[in-house]
Formats: sequence, C-alpha cells, structure tokens
Amino acid sequence: MAEPRRVSGSAAIPHGHWKTTTFVAGLRLGGIIAPFVLDRPINRVAFETYVEKVLAPELKPGDIVVMDNLSSHKGPAVARLSGRTACDAIQPS
Repeated sequence: MAEPRRVSGSAAIPHGHWKTTTFVAGLRLGGIIAPFVLDRPINRVAFETYVEKVLAPELKPGDIVVMDNLSSHKGPAVARLSGRTACDAIQPS
C-alpha cells in the first residue's frame, strides 16, 4: 500500500506589522483588581499613571504589591506607593 502524500499548508502571515497590547492588573485571592489595557508597550509614564490612578485606589492596608525588575516599575511614583497606601511594595534589586 502506498504512503499518503504529504501536503503542506499555506496561510497569509503578517510581516513586520505587529500590534502590541499590554495588560496589567492586580491579583487577589478573590480575583483580579485594577485591570488596565494599553494598545502599545508599557513605559514608565504609563506604568506610573496606572499605579497612581488605577492600582493605588484599589489597594487596602496590608496588601503586598510584587513587581519584577522591568525598568518602568522603578519610577518615583512606584517608590511612593507603599507610603501612600499602607501596603508593602516588593521589587527585586
């Protein structure tokens, strides 16, 4: 019996015209808080705006905020976060 003939598929693939969507949110045991979506990569200004306008109002005393060492997470607004919200902000060095 002859082997079935292999046929490769083809499809249209975009070349170099990618759109970046960034999603940032807080996570609690009860679910997601403070969701924020950008239609571009996040930068320091956008992240600080998120922290001040979206995340900080949702935080409760005793909350712990953990961030990675992305450069946009190291701005002055983020450094002031724990003082204004009575939460602990943890960043790796």
